[in-house]
Amino acid sequence: MPDTAILWFRRDLRLDDNPALSRAMAECERVLLLYIHAPAEESPWAPGAAARWWLHGSLRALDHDLRERGSRLLIATGESLAVLARISAQTGAARVYWNRLYDPATRARDAHIKLALRAQGLRCESHNAALLREPWDLLTGTGSPYKVYSAFWRKASSDLSGLAANAPLPAPAGLKRPPAVDTPVQVELDALGLLPRIPWDQGLAARWQPGESAALARARCFIGGAPDAPPPGTAALDGYAQGRDLPGQPGTSSLSPHLHFGEIGPRRLLALIEQRYGSITAPAAEAFVRELGWREFAHHLLYHFPHTTTTPLDPRFARFPWRTADAAALLAAWQRGHTGVPLVDAGMRELWHTGWMHNRVRMVVASYLTKNLRLPWQAGADWFWDTLVDADLAANTLGWQWIAGCGADAAPYFRVFNPVRQGERFDPRGDYVRRWCPELARVPDRFIHQPWAAPTAILGSAGVVLGRDYPHPLVDLARSRLEALAAFDSIKTA
Repeated sequence: MPDTAILWFRRDLRLDDNPALSRAMAECERVLLLYIHAPAEESPWAPGAAARWWLHGSLRALDHDLRERGSRLLIATGESLAVLARISAQTGAARVYWNRLYDPATRARDAHIKLALRAQGLRCESHNAALLREPWDLLTGTGSPYKVYSAFWRKASSDLSGLAANAPLPAPAGLKRPPAVDTPVQVELDALGLLPRIPWDQGLAARWQPGESAALARARCFIGGAPDAPPPGTAALDGYAQGRDLPGQPGTSSLSPHLHFGEIGPRRLLALIEQRYGSITAPAAEAFVRELGWREFAHHLLYHFPHTTTTPLDPRFARFPWRTADAAALLAAWQRGHTGVPLVDAGMRELWHTGWMHNRVRMVVASYLTKNLRLPWQAGADWFWDTLVDADLAANTLGWQWIAGCGADAAPYFRVFNPVRQGERFDPRGDYVRRWCPELARVPDRFIHQPWAAPTAILGSAGVVLGRDYPHPLVDLARSRLEALAAFDSIKTA
């Protein structure tokens, strides 16, 4: 058996169902567990501020878990290939294992590293820890990538029982003794500077607990069936199909940041669902499993169309007439949650305070930016990238292009979400709006989503003067919708 291997952690910060880790433990006497901080190698999509906050907590939790099992996490900085080559030479490591990433920059980097290390005589192996299916495994009958989710998921889910049979690997009970390393590239976690210098992160700390243990606990609570989970019929997954659309209620899984950083994997989630319901095709789980499929679809698109991080998949939208007048001021108002549209403002304030936003509201605020304000979707994607703890390049790209109408699976018509109707339907009592826009707390339910329509006397009795306590709307919703449709008409036959 070879003496020493390097396990290179990236966005797979867990021990459970970690195929690269399991392989290294099975094949080598000693395994050095390494994380290399090299954000420049992910440029232009290095982690944003909220994601860096999460990464700090996740690395700290991982090191704690490793130490409990007799090992530790070595953190290094520098160019990844140089670090790997240097540490392998110092320790005599003959093998390097990692789990794959699918972003364009990291794919290119990893391919280069694999070739270079193999040329130096090292054995390099990469594995799949992030997805149920590899992006290159699913193609249409003509051999092309999918661009429509329904067709993609029909193919991907044709053998869900087979996916369930691909059981997740258990976390190792103990870890093999790591080799001694004394290298200038080694640093302490705090030296990475991931936490903000100005303490704006109190809301994130109150809302989230990064790390594998927290991810597993959250998954068990959401899915149910575990000893410490809610009683049967009360777990969020039981009512997920309806509850996921209600921002004022805790109806979503809140697993997206844990999935992004690899603190839990989709195979483990399917296994927990099967354990709870006896089958991953159980009706109660169908809507959530489809959401896992949407995540797979996002990675499928990013792999096959890497240019879409900044360029519309539909080339007609390269000519779309985005607004230029007052664009900077309108964007800033949207970012701060000062648009004068309560559901939009509530979502943007939730995002700033917690690093997360309810998925239904994400669609609404994105539609408002790209359709009512007619500002480029790339500006919204950039803001989400910096402020979301679950900022994921595949999901962010797919979501923004879908809402803008320029990406895959776009509607056959130019969809414009009406934020008033969305609020009345999914937040009928205004619980969500009142939480994040407390200045509107006393506005009656029938005006909570459109305070500009309320008589002055009613607003006055609620302690609200528009323009003083809460902004006037930036734009007229009906007129801006017509302007967006006209803008689309100008390019749809181009």
